[in-house]
Amino acid sequence: MAAVNGNEHQITIYTNHRCPYAHRAHIVLKELGLKYEEVFIDLDTPREPWYLEINPRGLVPSIKFDGEILTESAIVAQFLVDVYPSHLLPATGSVEAGLKRARINFFVDTWNTKANSYWYQVARKSGEEREQLVKDFVAVVKKEIEPLLKDANPFFGGSEKITLAEAIVAPFILRIFTFAEHGILPESLLSGLNDLSNFSKWAAEVIKQESVLYIWDAEAQVATAKKRFAKLQAESK
Repeated sequence: MAAVNGNEHQITIYTNHRCPYAHRAHIVLKELGLKYEEVFIDLDTPREPWYLEINPRGLVPSIKFDGEILTESAIVAQFLVDVYPSHLLPATGSVEAGLKRARINFFVDTWNTKANSYWYQVARKSGEEREQLVKDFVAVVKKEIEPLLKDANPFFGGSEKITLAEAIVAPFILRIFTFAEHGILPESLLSGLNDLSNFSKWAAEVIKQESVLYIWDAEAQVATAKKRFAKLQAESK
């Protein structure tokens, strides 16, 4: 149960720990200290009719909050931080809070629209095309993300605790660094990102947070990713 203004609320999350988008919701739930029930959805088989009634797209995460269904990871996360204002995102009502919310939203939008698709493309390609994608990805992070982290201390905007910016982006940062360390992504990607002082220091703090790691099974994630991207590389040749 989770309390708001003294009232208890029932939260159920429909999830799969392998999914980076579901991972976002788990980070928010953990940071907010909310209790919840968990229903695992098998992503390797066609969705069962009962789940398609909950989420017709068949994706995770979905949450049920007092019987109300919400889908799409960013919407789920935004709903939770709006219901439970915290260090993740301040409540509205002041210029300072409004500016902080706007800057977090801009950071998340920049990551999603400018940078996030590159690492997946790097993982599925090989040879010269792969190395060019690495260069392009590092260049985009340097241009678009690095300046936005100039005051990270250690987290976005100088926060001592992670914010919604980290909660939304962390699942991908964790996968990028883990997969590079295990050869799924090239070492050149890791070295390129580590040359970016703001980004590398921020990322190192993000990926060691308990809320980011508590559902993370690195061994299983790496094994699954190796099979998946090996198949995609073979298909792209």
